[in-house]
Amino acid sequence: MIRLGLLGGTFDPPHYGHLIAAQEVAWRLHLDRVLFLPARQNPLKRGERSSAAEDRCQMVALAIDDDPRFALSRLDLDRPPPSYSADLLRALASPESELFFMVGADIVPELPKWREPEEILRLARLVVVNRPGAPDPDLEGLVKSFPATSGRVDCVRIPGVDVSSTEIRQRVRAGAPIRYLTPPAVERYIAEKQLYLTASPSGRGRAQRG
Repeated sequence: MIRLGLLGGTFDPPHYGHLIAAQEVAWRLHLDRVLFLPARQNPLKRGERSSAAEDRCQMVALAIDDDPRFALSRLDLDRPPPSYSADLLRALASPESELFFMVGADIVPELPKWREPEEILRLARLVVVNRPGAPDPDLEGLVKSFPATSGRVDCVRIPGVDVSSTEIRQRVRAGAPIRYLTPPAVERYIAEKQLYLTASPSGRGRAQRG
């Protein structure tokens, strides 16, 4: 059976933090592969705007190109919005695969607000990614709310990397370097396509939180 990790996000742009998280989870949980799933639209962030789906998809492809364990999936991009994790997991579920659904520790308190949280936790093991020094997520509370998660939640601490998509976009707009924050191929793509240079009507930039 294939142990398949799933890392979703807007990836606007992808950066080394995403890659380190995927690598650490793959190593610690002995995953065979990690799928990067760029999201078309987060249903909990309907008021936010992201860069064009094709740009984000291409940047992910460039970021993961040299790691054979990582693969790009357009499944979420090619589905009609909004993006619901339960629908995505149903589409990916297979008797030949065990799914490992990766989320940040800050997402754990929000899980009850998601669509069909019980179905998400039934279809995949939940992998909670946390940074060193950050408080531990309330996994006991999660298990109390969703008893089916008992024994199906893994918490993985990753090496601390203080970088975010938001910071990268802000630095691009300010004319600051982004070298060593994102892979060189992504840096070149951003420059060639002139991404993140203008602010959106909301004043938060052409691309929003990743």
